[in-house]
Amino acid sequence: MYPETKKLSNREPVNMNETDLAFASKIGEIAGTDLNTCLTCMSCSGGCPMYTYMDYGPHGIMRLAVLGLKNEALASNTIWRCVGCHACAAVCPMAINIAGVMDYLREECLDDDVHAGDRPLLDFHRAFLWSLRRHGRSNKVELMGHHKLLTLGIGPKAWFQDAILGTKMILMGKLHLMPSRIMSKGLSQVREIVTGKWLDL
Repeated sequence: MYPETKKLSNREPVNMNETDLAFASKIGEIAGTDLNTCLTCMSCSGGCPMYTYMDYGPHGIMRLAVLGLKNEALASNTIWRCVGCHACAAVCPMAINIAGVMDYLREECLDDDVHAGDRPLLDFHRAFLWSLRRHGRSNKVELMGHHKLLTLGIGPKAWFQDAILGTKMILMGKLHLMPSRIMSKGLSQVREIVTGKWLDL
């Protein structure tokens, strides 16, 4: 499902010619954490359930940020494969809000129009928010169909790889074809929240 990670396949050194020395401070202000206290002890990556599928891992992203390697950090697939479970922050000896850093980097990636390191996963985010905006909660069948349309470019296999599982779930009553909605007042409030570049890309 996932391509081979960069840390295993790419042995080229990181280009240090383009650095933004204010990058770490800017992240710290918005995420409410001091990146310069990072010890690079790798505790965060050791506790991350998605580390195997990341190119740098949480500790690598922290190091890129501290070094001011903004473009490298924003182009990483790590920021998109972070699930925001806060396992990294729970084991960090310096109590750094690493999940908050990942949130900031995703927003910055969209604002700077940087090519996402994991485009299908970004498309999944978009499909989820699109369904949330329509109904106030996600509809799994609609979410799956919309995501398949967005990821059509990665090949026909993507269309059919979940078809058998999806059919079984529908027959077992785990997936509902008709979406459920929340009250109109709540829906308008959700739509006020779910706006911006996430839906425009």
